[in-house]
Amino acid sequence: MSTVASSRTVAPHDVEPRHRTALDWRVRFGVLSLIWGFSFLFIKVGTEGYAPFQVTFGRLLFGSAVLVAAMAVKRERLPRGARTWGHLAVAAFLLNALPFSLFAYSELTIPSTLAGICNATSPLWGMALSLVALSEDRPTRRRVAGLGIGFLGVLTVLGVWQGFHGLDATGTAMALLASLSYPIGWIYVRRTLAGTGHSHLSMTGAQLLVATVQLAVVTPLFTTLPSHVAWVPLLAIAALGALGTGLAMLVQYGIVAEVGPTTAQMVTYFIPVIATAAGVAILGESLAWSTPVGAVIVLAGAALTQAKPRR
Repeated sequence: MSTVASSRTVAPHDVEPRHRTALDWRVRFGVLSLIWGFSFLFIKVGTEGYAPFQVTFGRLLFGSAVLVAAMAVKRERLPRGARTWGHLAVAAFLLNALPFSLFAYSELTIPSTLAGICNATSPLWGMALSLVALSEDRPTRRRVAGLGIGFLGVLTVLGVWQGFHGLDATGTAMALLASLSYPIGWIYVRRTLAGTGHSHLSMTGAQLLVATVQLAVVTPLFTTLPSHVAWVPLLAIAALGALGTGLAMLVQYGIVAEVGPTTAQMVTYFIPVIATAAGVAILGESLAWSTPVGAVIVLAGAALTQAKPRR
């Protein structure tokens, strides 16, 4: 997770003043958990009709459209300055273009349930990296123990005692690399874009627009136009972008502004549960006992790494 909240797509820019909306934050929290939990199902369905880069490009395109519309309604302007846009290009790659593409490629060979659980390892990567890159994050016994427990959980999910039998090593590695990319991006943003004075909406909208341009350049180089329109996968991609990327960012920032990042980041612990339930119930994916047990261990370790030291 980041200082903003989640293992998903959002960069930790400045936290804006707290405010309340008509809809209770707990309801919005539940909606956000469902949206992000179902994102892995949408990715799996999208890759059944389109190439992974096409899925990612569509996701970014629809997500950007939602944020641009929100910016127009609120009359927000894009940030200015070549230096800011240069940092946004790096952030867009690390927080959007790269992890979104890796998850799309990983789900060609692994179930959406496993991808969702791999995503939950992001706080573990983040804690390990922050100890090296962020001098203000001091290790504690509890956080180090959480890192070790989380690692054991990953080994349980992968079924290490069986020699990773039945798992695609490449797909699993891509999903884990995607979850690693998020905290790397958060640390970069924290060092380069914090305190810019621009709003969350402006910075995130610009970040998604840059990521969309990056995929618009890459996608034609590695894919060809599909011979026909696969409507169900296309609708899944549209939902993935408009809901799982665009709307989810707006909802998340509203929760952060109202209740703070510590409470908002708890959404991470619901995502793999929902992703697993959706994959099994809707896609009919198989589920060995080690997967849910390992997921619980991973989440317990991740919770410990996020625990604040007692004063």
